[in-house]
Amino acid sequence: MKKILLTGGLGFFCTRFSARYSNEFEILSTDKDDLDITDEAKVMEAFKKFKPDYVIHAAAIAVTDFCNYYPEIAYMINVDGAINVAKACKDVGAKLVFISTEQVFNGNKEMGPYSEEDKPVPNTVYGKNKLEAEKLLSEILDELWILRFTWLFGMPERGFNINANIMWDTIKSLLRGEKIYASPYEFRGMTYATQMVENMKKVFDIPYGIYHVGSKNENSRYDIVKGILIEMRLESRIDEILVKDVSKYNENSPRDVRLNTEKAREYGLLFTTTEEGIKECIRDYKLDRLQIY
Repeated sequence: MKKILLTGGLGFFCTRFSARYSNEFEILSTDKDDLDITDEAKVMEAFKKFKPDYVIHAAAIAVTDFCNYYPEIAYMINVDGAINVAKACKDVGAKLVFISTEQVFNGNKEMGPYSEEDKPVPNTVYGKNKLEAEKLLSEILDELWILRFTWLFGMPERGFNINANIMWDTIKSLLRGEKIYASPYEFRGMTYATQMVENMKKVFDIPYGIYHVGSKNENSRYDIVKGILIEMRLESRIDEILVKDVSKYNENSPRDVRLNTEKAREYGLLFTTTEEGIKECIRDYKLDRLQIY
């Protein structure tokens, strides 16, 4: 049985990965309380003890505002920590999957979707950290997959972590009786977390390199929320609940960080569209039966 070491093991993605593959791999799930990735010696010690075949490095500070306010801390975790993990992988002969982000394109002026050949122009500390880490890790390791994730969505489950995402944020607002503000000028890929987890095993069999992974999406954030409300049979209340938000993004200043995922698709990493993923999630959690008054 192959061994996989996870960093960021208590996160949204890794808790679901561990549950899905616990019978197919020997998994060591680590998080900040049991493995400080900023301590090179401790990282090396943990890797030598477990001797992983694969490492999925998902540990990061991904909160944009926190990274912008505390860039030194962000760099220590997002860049220095990643370097320590890569060095340990090289030392024990492990193959590394580095989880990166669509935010490396957050400062690009042209509209997406962006391919792996497009030049990233990050304008946030988090995006800059991830892009720098991509470059430095590529200089350390040859056996490296860099996966730029689209935005994951899903619902809370017992034993699994949850992050802010389009589905859960919408449900929370509905349950609280709050209006939902969504921009018709913000575009990004949104991927059902279950689909991302299902595709991860395939990564180990594709050539090393950079891949954009996740669902294709042609709709704005506003349209996606509207679609959620329709699927939940709340179409008669859309005008009451949903507000077009143009305070940050507008016709003259849109945001588009969508990724062109055709390269990953060619290697068998298959996803539905965001719209279909939303419908699948609603079916899985029976959200169309949720009573909202």
